[in-house]
Amino acid sequence: MAKTKILPVIRSRRSVRRFSSQPVEREKILTCIEAARLAPSAENIQPWRFLVIDDPDIKTAFGDAVFNGIYRHTRWALKAPVIVVLLARPDIFANRIGGFIQKIPFYLIDLGISGEHFALQAQDLGLGTCWIGWFDVRKTRQFFKLPKSIKVCQLMALGYPEEGWKAKSHHRKPLDDLVRFNRWD
Repeated sequence: MAKTKILPVIRSRRSVRRFSSQPVEREKILTCIEAARLAPSAENIQPWRFLVIDDPDIKTAFGDAVFNGIYRHTRWALKAPVIVVLLARPDIFANRIGGFIQKIPFYLIDLGISGEHFALQAQDLGLGTCWIGWFDVRKTRQFFKLPKSIKVCQLMALGYPEEGWKAKSHHRKPLDDLVRFNRWD
């Protein structure tokens, strides 16, 4: 395999669910968002928007709104110093018409690429992240009074991993099980 600088960052990235209380510097948050901003998107629409919650009082109120009922077990995310709400502003042509024809919501793919750029940049800066999909989307929309043109896609917890936290190693399928060149059989 070719020598690379990014593969070690990718290999070391894990979902962090135990964070220290150390605040995350705004400069580092903005560096992660810059990495996310540079992601490719369908027709270069760049549908992503980022709502950063780093004020402890607002974060607590937000958590009380979106991590209740069936979403209660996601309250661990409130220990992260930062929660980023990943939003999308889908484009009429590329994301609605094109997505309808292809049966693929392109803006979700775009947000996934952008969000992973964010997560990898955070890893490179010594920060931990965790993608969060289990939260009340409707209450997120209400909490921030979001316009209908904005879609709530994901949350991402961000912070310094708790001291002593050790990432679990995850089994990955071997390349030979996943790759075919030029034909399927």
